[in-house]
Amino acid sequence: MQFFDAESTRAALPFDRLISALRERFAGGCEVPARHVHEILSPIGEAGMDAAGRRITSLIMPAWTAGRYYGVKIVNIAPGNAKRGLPGLHSTYLLFDGRTGVPLAQIDGDEITARRTAGASALAASYTAREDSEHLLLVGAGRVASLLPEAYRAVRKIKRVSVWARRASEAQALATTLQQQGFEAAPVSHLSVACGEADIVSCATLSNEALVRGAWLQPGSHLDLIGSFTPSMREADDACFQEARLFVDTEEALQKSGDLLIPIQHGVLRADDVRGTLTTLSKGVATGRKNNVERTVFKSVGTALEDLAAAVLVYETGTPSAGKRAPIERL
Repeated sequence: MQFFDAESTRAALPFDRLISALRERFAGGCEVPARHVHEILSPIGEAGMDAAGRRITSLIMPAWTAGRYYGVKIVNIAPGNAKRGLPGLHSTYLLFDGRTGVPLAQIDGDEITARRTAGASALAASYTAREDSEHLLLVGAGRVASLLPEAYRAVRKIKRVSVWARRASEAQALATTLQQQGFEAAPVSHLSVACGEADIVSCATLSNEALVRGAWLQPGSHLDLIGSFTPSMREADDACFQEARLFVDTEEALQKSGDLLIPIQHGVLRADDVRGTLTTLSKGVATGRKNNVERTVFKSVGTALEDLAAAVLVYETGTPSAGKRAPIERL
């Protein structure tokens, strides 16, 4: 079995190839059963650690293509790790031969998750953002947000990047990093003004309250919502969805995200307002943007299909951390 650490995983997932792999897998499909969720509670307490701090939530996310590949991502979320000086989330990906069950590779799950998330947003934008989009606004300055300009640049000619974050220091730090990557990047302090100037607004936060308001968005803009993955989380207010064409990564977004569930509860949005998914867009069944005046919205919650597509790309084209890549003819 081959091993791909964070560096080798990242090197195998340039966004141009990753986005193509995602498009191909969404069009071709695969089996994606429901994820498993398990709570693991340590009976031995640590000083200052309550039950929540001693609990690990483990997500097991399988997917496979019949007779080809079978993969499982395991994600462990440990809220108490902040007090231990450790990251709160760790994940790994295991890839197997889909016919024999032989283990093929262990791949860094954090890199797969972050890069496939940004890649999925860029894939959606290739159908829904104006072709002349040049100005990207990042709402959030975390790991996924830092990857979005590079991902979007693979599908649109992004030149200018504005960065807004609750902590001005984080927005400044990310803007400086993006400048080193060749972007015209700067932090912004007034989110309302920045939204009105941007061609694409991409939100990657863990907010439980709306940050972006529909009244701020200019005609023809594209809104990308990444962060909300529970019914209580949201990044956009109800007005963001009014008179906008809505797309989702999978229909599962309608059951998981507060960005959609709350407007539905308010009667602003209906499930049948969704104009397409990444599957129907990639197959050419759904129509993305129709003109340069309408606003578009894309909401993602993630899917194991994306993880599998990324993992297969790493295995087939990447260089393992140690040793040579094994031949894949047997698959």
